[in-house]
Amino acid sequence: MKKFTFTLLLQVLSSAILFGQQLLTTAERSDYQSTSNYGEVIEFMTTLTQNHPNARIEYFARSIEGRDLPLVILADPMPASYKELENDERTVVYLQANIHAGEVEGKEATQMLARDLLNGELPREILENVIVLICPIVNPDGNEKFSTENRTNQNGPVNGVGVRYNGQFLDMNRDAVKLETPELRGVVTEIFRKWDPAITVDCHTTNGSFHEEPVTFAWMVNPNGPRHLINYMRDRMMPDVHEMLGHKYGVENVFYGVFVDQLAMEKGWIYSASEPRYMVNYVGLRNRLSILNENYVYADFKTRVNGCYHLLTSILEYAADHGKEIRMMLSDADQMYADRHENFPADDYFVIESEVRPTPEKISIKAIETDTIPGIQGYWRFRQGEGRFTVNVDYYADYYATRSVKMPFAYLLSVPDPEVLDLMRTHGIIIERLERETVLEVERFNVTSFESRNMPFQGHHLTNIDGDFETVSQIFPEGTYLVRTAQPLGNLAATLLEPQSADGLVTWNFFDRYLVKQWYPDYNPYPVYKLMPVTTLDSNENLVK
Repeated sequence: MKKFTFTLLLQVLSSAILFGQQLLTTAERSDYQSTSNYGEVIEFMTTLTQNHPNARIEYFARSIEGRDLPLVILADPMPASYKELENDERTVVYLQANIHAGEVEGKEATQMLARDLLNGELPREILENVIVLICPIVNPDGNEKFSTENRTNQNGPVNGVGVRYNGQFLDMNRDAVKLETPELRGVVTEIFRKWDPAITVDCHTTNGSFHEEPVTFAWMVNPNGPRHLINYMRDRMMPDVHEMLGHKYGVENVFYGVFVDQLAMEKGWIYSASEPRYMVNYVGLRNRLSILNENYVYADFKTRVNGCYHLLTSILEYAADHGKEIRMMLSDADQMYADRHENFPADDYFVIESEVRPTPEKISIKAIETDTIPGIQGYWRFRQGEGRFTVNVDYYADYYATRSVKMPFAYLLSVPDPEVLDLMRTHGIIIERLERETVLEVERFNVTSFESRNMPFQGHHLTNIDGDFETVSQIFPEGTYLVRTAQPLGNLAATLLEPQSADGLVTWNFFDRYLVKQWYPDYNPYPVYKLMPVTTLDSNENLVK
């Protein structure tokens, strides 16, 4: 039992006075007419956490325009730092909001949630069993570009919202692989690698099909993530959260997606974003659980904020109740990949193409009839009709390989590109170097075609290459960089380094200069070689800094 000191008594009384004065968010104070600017978020969280024994605010990155990103830490008792977590039996959950700064429900809901966790309005078991990390505003530069002209189809707040992109005009929810934004680099290095959250929740607002449920959510689906973790989310955690949110908190909700055909709803409901560029799928490749929250754009702002609030509460309650089970499962996943040559002796592959299939259970959606607007083309041709009905349809959210390649024992880089090495280290991938010149039989990828999109996307002309693997004997000099796949982030390493990865370093142009010859209409071999059999190598581990 904790010693109740005089100082703690003063802190408790101070907190009681603070909450007696009703510390309110901008949304609450304006009767949900407005959302918070950056300064208001910082002021709210600073006031909330000041001198509170179970709360602390830190800053983990700085935006392009010079705004510091807050990380609010809530726990009872409070760890002095992430370094104390090694023997801590609590589950770490990270709640992230406002990555798209026009989608603001999570920004408001996480502020309210932090307040209510500290003032005792939510179950005490949460702070006793969960270390809650909150970044309420991960895109502050986009947030400050307020306008009533942003997201005009959105039902509030009426006083305007920010924009989707950050200060670099980049969509940070497409940056999880390439890490070109300081905000996402900070999330990876200061939150994922240090605090290692078991569960990450990323809050958004959807522009999707017409239905009545104000809250939707889904989970990581990239097929190169651990299948048993995906199935756990699909079959256990997410259905339980769905039930809790609906029955305990009275919030209608459905798994995230859109109708395959809005004019023929019986064809099914689909979640189509499986690439690791998206934060939620990236987290899955780190062998952790992740949840995408998409609040329904056509519900009113107050309903969206409160729905998001109760979803986050439900997730935290589940984490508090199932923490030991989750932590053991994630530890086992790390060990499974660290010992992959024992665990997958004959069936270890990397998915380069996949297809989506229905999940085992159909889902029910309270659908709204959809009409089309004459003369309008594209996405905006649809509008809500008058009819209301419930449909029970297939949910297309399971991704399985249609084309794969065998996972190697290791990758060897024939060019020591500093950007590539820095990126892998930033992700936390272990890199080694050969101690001496070594001759190895490896697979070399000979490029036969190189195609880039004409239209830039996120500042890149997305590229894919075709070709064939050839077994060759190759001399690798002392100091050659080596990446073993037998490490917890081995599948993330393969995502970056496989030549035909659907979202790897080739996709994002890191290897362009090495692939296309300057004066000849053909190509150099891909500068990463695959060592297939388990091999004893003399190497020095280059510890991740």
